[in-house]
Amino acid sequence: MVNEGPYTHQASDSAYLFAKATLEKGHQIHRVFFYHDGVNNATRLTEPPQDDRNVVTRWSKLAEDHGVDLVVCVAAAMRRGIRDENLAPGFRISGLGQLVESGIQADRLVVFGD
Repeated sequence: MVNEGPYTHQASDSAYLFAKATLEKGHQIHRVFFYHDGVNNATRLTEPPQDDRNVVTRWSKLAEDHGVDLVVCVAAAMRRGIRDENLAPGFRISGLGQLVESGIQADRLVVFGD
């Protein structure tokens, strides 16, 4: 679960690097749930400078390459003006039920950010 937005807190970068390393070691990640300000990782409206990392694109590529389900909390997204038409590729909006389901199915739930 990612609770912090890109470019304002290290949590998003740490979550991405953790997920990437986990997958490279042969483990599975079924879903990443974006909650609170973490939903800002999902908007395709961000345009970082060319010399900076593109956090949103990195998450999209991870989803495409490894089939990771990137779920954005609907309530948190709506509060921040994020709608389906603003989502970057690989992200989808859903409810907290997806987080609960992941917690039940997975061996571990790792939380990044407050």
